[in-house]
Amino acid sequence: MEITVPRKNKVWAFVIVGFFVLVSLATFAWHEYYVYLQAYLWFGFIYGMCLQYGRFCFASAFRDLFAVGVPRMAVGIMIATVLFGFTSAFVNATGWSTFHPAPTSIHAAIAGAIFGVGMVFAGGCASGSLYKTGEGNGVSLLVVLSISVTQSTFVDMGGWLNKLVPASWAKSALEKGLPESINVSDGWIDQYLAGYVWNQPVLRFAEMFGMKTDSITGAFIGNLILGVVIPALLILTWVYIVWVRRNYIKRVKEEKGSITLGDHVRGFWSMVSASKRTAIAGLFLGVACGLQMFVIEGLRMKFGVKNAGTLLQRLGFDFGLSAKGTVFDPGYWYVTTQEAQWVGWVMQKLGWDHMDNIFFGWVNGIPNPAFNPADWMSVALIGGAAVMALLHNEFKFKAPTRELAVWAIAGGFLMGIGSRLALGCNIGGFFVRAANGDPSGWLFGVGMIGGAFIGVKFFNWWTERKMAKEMESLEFEL
Repeated sequence: MEITVPRKNKVWAFVIVGFFVLVSLATFAWHEYYVYLQAYLWFGFIYGMCLQYGRFCFASAFRDLFAVGVPRMAVGIMIATVLFGFTSAFVNATGWSTFHPAPTSIHAAIAGAIFGVGMVFAGGCASGSLYKTGEGNGVSLLVVLSISVTQSTFVDMGGWLNKLVPASWAKSALEKGLPESINVSDGWIDQYLAGYVWNQPVLRFAEMFGMKTDSITGAFIGNLILGVVIPALLILTWVYIVWVRRNYIKRVKEEKGSITLGDHVRGFWSMVSASKRTAIAGLFLGVACGLQMFVIEGLRMKFGVKNAGTLLQRLGFDFGLSAKGTVFDPGYWYVTTQEAQWVGWVMQKLGWDHMDNIFFGWVNGIPNPAFNPADWMSVALIGGAAVMALLHNEFKFKAPTRELAVWAIAGGFLMGIGSRLALGCNIGGFFVRAANGDPSGWLFGVGMIGGAFIGVKFFNWWTERKMAKEMESLEFEL
């Protein structure tokens, strides 16, 4: 059925695109270095359009799976991860990948569980909340703000929390030799990072099996087949057996009277092929993520830099650079870190020193959002989602109710904590890592699925309890 798009929607879509075009032209006219930020901007715009088109949300995926037994989105996300894995393997084989794996240990699964509970409470994951903000959803905007404030505050907390830090972590963190500007001894998250996380192995599946990541064998067999395809197939098989198999067997037996292995294969394939819209979005996301790695690495070579912090220094914008002269510049799709930087920059301006911790002061910095590459990506993501929503007649301002606002803030709070403990969210902590053959990504993913299950169970209990109270009140009035 053809969608009739109101003229005002088309006008607003044109205005948004026009604004980003004008920003690109004006900044390039100022200095060619801005093409680096523009690369982040336009890839962010593409990500926003893809997310909105595919309704690509991890919270919706696992909520639908555990609450009502609908596997479509969860299956779609697995397909998208595999498709992105193919693109990543090609980029890795060329040696142009900007991806950097994360430390692998149980902390990723624990953090993923915290994040999973939070995204169910909030009704949207980190990336899902961004694109839904572009649709005019006020609840999602609250989630984004809650994640941002939580992260920025969480990474700078110390005091009594330091009493919870094991002595071995504190000792190991001090031995790292960080500069005096980073007050490791007064930040428990710093001691967690430098004293525990940094001590964990950093490797990919290719390296686990004795292959080189930038070789064809390592990229396609080690990382893609062993590190992406097989884990994804195992999860898809689990989904088929638990949620799809029973109804499929019943239907086939009614038609044929018996079922064979071939029927199960066809049933599995029908489950996979039913997630077309999400799979299409995942395909474009995968291609875009791979291209962004190529483009960013190419620009780094062109300008002779390894990090955008050097470009900002050359442009005279050195406020908020880390002690290493760097800023957050992942080189690929990321979500939550730049949102924490927004708040960190504001707090720094208001007098709260946010540069004395590892997250901001040593690794990511807090540059002015107007000159922060990753910030441009997130703003453009919201814009891209808004354009797609306008053109599909799906844009609508929705003010949050008081109850939804509470859930949004609570969920964002948990996601903010989970993101910082895992060094990433559902995108940076799972999607990108898993697709690049990083085992920590799958650990985060397993934890996230478990957390989503707990979140759904809690919601069911809460809803039943609330309904019971309402019924009691109604009976009393009668």
